Amino acid sequence: MTPPLVTMRSVSLYIGERSLFSDLDLHIQAKDRLCVVGRNASGKSTLLKLIAGKIEVDEGERVCRPGLRIALLDQEVDAGSDNQIISDYVSQILTEVNRDQHRTAAILERLALDPGRLIKTLSGGEVRRMALAKVLVCEPELLLLDEPTNHLDVETIEWLEAYLNGFLGAVVLVSHDRALLGKFSHRVAWLHDGLLRHLDAGFKQFERWSDEIEISEAKSNHKRDRKIVAEEYWLRHGITARRKRNQGRLRKLQALRAERRNVVVAKKKPLVEMDASPRSGRVAIEAKNVNKRYGERVLVKDLSVRVMRGDRIAVIGPNGVGKTTLLRMLIGDLEPDEGCLRLGARLEIIYFDQRREVLDPNQTLWETVCTNGGETVNVRGRSQHVVGYLSDFFFDESQALSPVSSLSGGERSRLLLARLFARPGNLLALDEPTNDLDVETLDLLQEALGEYDGTVLLVSHDRDFIDRIATSTLVLDGIGAVVEYVGGYSDYLRLKPKTAIATRKRNNRATKVTRRLRTSLSYKEQRELEGLPQEIEILSKKIATAEMLLADVDFYRKDPAAFEVATVDLATARAALAHSENRWFDLEAKRDALRAKTAM
Repeated sequence: MTPPLVTMRSVSLYIGERSLFSDLDLHIQAKDRLCVVGRNASGKSTLLKLIAGKIEVDEGERVCRPGLRIALLDQEVDAGSDNQIISDYVSQILTEVNRDQHRTAAILERLALDPGRLIKTLSGGEVRRMALAKVLVCEPELLLLDEPTNHLDVETIEWLEAYLNGFLGAVVLVSHDRALLGKFSHRVAWLHDGLLRHLDAGFKQFERWSDEIEISEAKSNHKRDRKIVAEEYWLRHGITARRKRNQGRLRKLQALRAERRNVVVAKKKPLVEMDASPRSGRVAIEAKNVNKRYGERVLVKDLSVRVMRGDRIAVIGPNGVGKTTLLRMLIGDLEPDEGCLRLGARLEIIYFDQRREVLDPNQTLWETVCTNGGETVNVRGRSQHVVGYLSDFFFDESQALSPVSSLSGGERSRLLLARLFARPGNLLALDEPTNDLDVETLDLLQEALGEYDGTVLLVSHDRDFIDRIATSTLVLDGIGAVVEYVGGYSDYLRLKPKTAIATRKRNNRATKVTRRLRTSLSYKEQRELEGLPQEIEILSKKIATAEMLLADVDFYRKDPAAFEVATVDLATARAALAHSENRWFDLEAKRDALRAKTAM
């Protein structure tokens, strides 16, 4: 059998006095396809650096095949000199023998990088893609990738998948992208509680396998704890213990206590709830014939879309086509250049910024979550201590008073989620929320969104996440067109050819209808439009009163007939409110369109 490329035996590593790894064993074979998973701050990135020989082990040994060519895509990218151009940075580790300028140019093109651009002009995402190009170009025998899909669009991720499947060397991958992990991996290494566990199967088998391990460990921990209780009772009350001091039995009890101290009991998966109050109008957002440009470039052209309360809409497209711009425009953060955009009644928006700009690095985690001071947060009407609330997002008690600057990228993403979810809001606008998150936190976010009663707008490159969350998908093509598809990313791939044709037909019909519009609202329509806001307000109050009445658990028992009447009244009021809101949106959009036509 061919010897492994890298072998790690009984490796331990310490951060200060804390053990990050304990007695870790790992073998990497030629053409391996290994994914490393684990919670944020469990040591995944550090493990890749150990494999690459970038840091030394504290205990144990690392054995590497002599002359092995290793390339590491690190989370912390060394961007080289500001005055260097991209092509020089990417090619600097190549020798004259394996220098292939055509291949280098092809990879840079696939990653949307201009070879002649100066490094100092690049954004953070472009620097990350440049570093990925560098490790791919050099064709190593062992490729170590730490979150390679961050800052990549979906099309480029699919290209990377195909590239890795055809790669001749071994690959070790850390990623939160379930779709990539499922298609790529043959083995899984799970960093959990300071130990490295191995699964000789792909990532698709991981969840069932890890759940079985955690259930087994919970049973063992419970059995051990019961034995400790029994032995401590014997120690306090047993005549034999007091008179003879059975040393062997005492040593066993001490060993059990030590084992309990050293075991990190798996936390019960928290249920994170989000407050979607107040209830928004039935129509959350209405866009009619909206256009948006950036300089001379058209980002959005003639977009018409209606977002209903409870919709979960994903936005996808290549990098730089305007996904964030579209998201910010839909929530009213940016004005359209032309067209009409209306936000619905009682809309309370929570915005997750992919640049994490709302986090102050000098504040503590406690101060970040408790924005108004104090020591509690209110979620869905319940008061919760800030330390307990932070633990729902996998932060230890000791981290509550730590500064934000001490957190990793994944931990900052978790903290921002914790901050946002502590606020009530009925529309979530999430811009790349999955960047840097571990699989466990992704599960937490998915479960929370699944229980959320409000509306969700989502920009993401994570195909599996989109499939699990989205009820429809908006696709930007880069030249202004935005097409809506029912379902998630997989549905988009399936429906794409048919829907594109159908959309063109609908657009043609819409154009013909527009030509027949009058130049102003009729007198009756204008009076109706003026009276609708008051009508909507009256209906909203009526609904709130009926909901409060029906929330009384004793109401039905006291007066069944009145309960039935209130139920019918509530349903009638809700239907009337939906009709009034739709009518208000339609008349507003029609009036604005007619004004624009008159001005032309």
